[in-house]
Amino acid sequence: MAAINFPPQGDAKAVARLPFQEQIDFFMGKLALPTERWDDIQTAAHDRAWVVAGAQAADLLQDLADAVAKAIAQGTTLEQFRKDFDSIVGRHGWSGWTGDGTKEGRDWRTRVIYQTNLNTSYSAGRLKQLLDPDLLKVKPFWTYRHRDSVLHPRPLHVSWNGITLPANHPWFQTHYTPNGWGCQCYIVAVSINDAKAWGLRILDNPPDDGIDPRTGAPMGIDKGWDYMPGARAKDELQAFVDDKLIRLSPQIGAALAAHAASVLQ
Repeated sequence: MAAINFPPQGDAKAVARLPFQEQIDFFMGKLALPTERWDDIQTAAHDRAWVVAGAQAADLLQDLADAVAKAIAQGTTLEQFRKDFDSIVGRHGWSGWTGDGTKEGRDWRTRVIYQTNLNTSYSAGRLKQLLDPDLLKVKPFWTYRHRDSVLHPRPLHVSWNGITLPANHPWFQTHYTPNGWGCQCYIVAVSINDAKAWGLRILDNPPDDGIDPRTGAPMGIDKGWDYMPGARAKDELQAFVDDKLIRLSPQIGAALAAHAASVLQ
């Protein structure tokens, strides 16, 4: 592929934190779901369910959700989120969570919660914008862009930089960003003129990297990240249960039913 002359990004990290309504609406549309393990819900179920692995009490989940919503809506920093997290954990007496007991563990856990929710909500909000019919008329192609600011880039994510396909290509069903924990890649809409100006070649099909037998996801994509955040945000939670994207023990199922009933009153 020829050199890609993308326009300057500016301060990518600062831009990614700027809130916009579609991003906020996506996160606020989620229902707090008590879980025991991080993989109790899978892929697209995250479009409708807010989870923190190991958090089961409704009031604890709500306070944590409020802290994330604050970070999304106000663009607050990771350090501020950590202060909110510490306050919530102390107030509810929550212990035994993964990372509990050491500063390193706490820093890792809060970073995962913060980055995952900001990145997926940002991508889901962007998806709604990218699917706007008026935009698709003038920019009917999507380009995968690797975020150059990451310290340890994934080789396959780097190789996907510049892949340009029709917006409705099935490849984006699994490769729409982010594609893993900490992934900062993103998708941009382009026109034919954009593609020419940036040195892009519009493909009929992307390279086939195969399936990772360890995860069941395409190579280069972390387990559970082979989906398009936001694509099923309007689905009812029951649809995800029917699709076996949510696995509930009797105890968790009962807690969810009680919480859902209280929310819908």
